[in-house]
Amino acid sequence: MGCAASIIFTVLGASYGTAKSAGAIFSSGIIHPDRLMQNTKAEMLTSSRHVYARSLCAIMAQILSIYGLVASVIISGDLVEKMPLHQGFLQLGAGISVGLSGLAAGFTIGIVGDAGVRASSQQPRLYIGMVLILIFAEVLGLYGVIVGILMLTKSKENVTQCLY
Repeated sequence: MGCAASIIFTVLGASYGTAKSAGAIFSSGIIHPDRLMQNTKAEMLTSSRHVYARSLCAIMAQILSIYGLVASVIISGDLVEKMPLHQGFLQLGAGISVGLSGLAAGFTIGIVGDAGVRASSQQPRLYIGMVLILIFAEVLGLYGVIVGILMLTKSKENVTQCLY
């Protein structure tokens, strides 16, 4: 259940953040087409002349799904058929910690990305502030991963001790 919670909730947060910020990029591109490339990161490949535009908000939102994948892989590596009850609960708690923090971070990135892209298309000086707030939103997901890893490392300590 911890594996499922971590990957499902982080992917839901990442998809919400991507969808919400992508809608803002498209709408600001219609209003101000001359400022569209400010809100996207363009890379030019030397072998072909195609320009690939990726949104900073969408990239940061997709990092959250990687956090969920990492936590799920770590949790699944410790799954065995017979394990102590407290180890199972700590794995569940770690998965919920990573998943819900990733969900919250994805919602935050979506809302900040939506408002920030629209605002920076009106006033270009707001772009740096938007990026800083997006970084703070991304750190929410990273904190969940750190807490989940700490819970998983504690799940193996003192397994055979029985306290009365």
